[in-house]
Amino acid sequence: MSETDRLLDPGTSGYQGGQAAPYPPAGGYQGPQPGGSNQGGPPGAYPGGQPAGGYPGGQPAGGYPGGQPAGAYPGTQTEPNQGSGYIAPPQGITVPQYTGAIPENEAPTEQQSEPTAPPLEKMDAIPGYQNIGFTESFLPPPPTYQDAMKGPPPERQNISNVPTITEQEARDALLEFVADNCCYGKRAAEDLNFNDLQSSSAFHYTMESFTESRSTEWAYEPYNGQPIDGPHNGPAPGPWDIQSKPSQLFKNETRKIEVPHTASIKPCHHCFASGFIRCHKCQGRGRTRCFSCNGSGLRMGHNHHHHDHHHHGHHDNHHHHHHGFEDDNRCTWCHGSGFRDCGTCHTRGMVVCPLCRGYHQLKCYICLTIKWHTEVDHHIVERTALPDHLIKQAQGQVAFEESMPRVYPITQFQESEVNQASATLVAKHQFPSKAILMQRQRVRIVPVTVCLYKWKDADADFIVYGFEKKVYAPKYPQKCCCGCSII
Repeated sequence: MSETDRLLDPGTSGYQGGQAAPYPPAGGYQGPQPGGSNQGGPPGAYPGGQPAGGYPGGQPAGGYPGGQPAGAYPGTQTEPNQGSGYIAPPQGITVPQYTGAIPENEAPTEQQSEPTAPPLEKMDAIPGYQNIGFTESFLPPPPTYQDAMKGPPPERQNISNVPTITEQEARDALLEFVADNCCYGKRAAEDLNFNDLQSSSAFHYTMESFTESRSTEWAYEPYNGQPIDGPHNGPAPGPWDIQSKPSQLFKNETRKIEVPHTASIKPCHHCFASGFIRCHKCQGRGRTRCFSCNGSGLRMGHNHHHHDHHHHGHHDNHHHHHHGFEDDNRCTWCHGSGFRDCGTCHTRGMVVCPLCRGYHQLKCYICLTIKWHTEVDHHIVERTALPDHLIKQAQGQVAFEESMPRVYPITQFQESEVNQASATLVAKHQFPSKAILMQRQRVRIVPVTVCLYKWKDADADFIVYGFEKKVYAPKYPQKCCCGCSII
């Protein structure tokens, strides 16, 4: 079995044998033990259901103070739409009516505040994971690499020469370049006289290391009766003892895994294990100020006449006569009440807790995050005026390529600068906090031709590069950005 097959084979038991296996060859964690707990957590966990007393401190009786304001038309409003942020309660559970304290000043918020993580001191102490939290992941160092540099370097084949171009091919490439630029004139490309074609090769060296890093942090999710694999099932394996393999080499990938034997059940701290919290939109009132009449109860155009207390005291009859309060003047949205049913809580004043989703409890566990990432470095050897980034994008001939758990620096390439770059980058690719699974290095040769020419007694040049014969011609004599009249 090849090294690549070994790394990707799902049937292989861990990273055993072979060169540069970053994991212990034996004794690794072999998966969760059968018979995981499904009875609501290990001994000492928070028992199922809501704690006695419900919402701490009790909920004051009385509901919405004073009942519904006069003038409202209960029962005539349509059922509010369920917004995208609506959380349905668990099946068979009805959202209770809020009866707690309500702020005197109406200060609704459009967005619900983000719930915080559970208190870290409430989390179980898991051996080997004492230094992790909810926000700052602890990155454990990988096991010591095995020596991959054993035996002589692999045999390397000779490199064939890259093709050169003729004057006609250079002219055709320039004409195509001019045609792609609408403001360029083609007369110069057609009439220029070549003085010389200087062919050379650019070298593009690439060094890649396919790495794996692992980090751990506490995570939580609503507990709705799913199995709990806690410390009562055995000790938790170390971060690097859990077997997981990438789906493909040299492909970036992230995977999250629950660390076995670390789960427990905790009461939801956000809703005090009640399953519900006060509605952020109406602050528990069950209704919000009508956005159409701004709480006046009158239609648009009839709520502009405002009076102070003195005016209302002396002109009460005039006020009622002036505004009418006939059905024709009532706001059609709130039917004259100045309030509308809260579409967030559906008049209940409470919403489902976004953290536990109404289940009262949270499943807390340690989450292992595995990241496979390809570290890439480039080096360009090119001695003309052609920018290096154009060489990276151009097509060329792959002169040399090899993949190994640890590659050797190139030492016998025809261009000494490539040998120096290989030695430098191979030495650079050491990552103390990551495991290197595979390395790959490649040399591409890109043909480059500097075309020297004369047009109208002026000397200039352009460069043709790549197998696709792209052109770099910053000194082209017939450029026009105003009028585009040059042909």
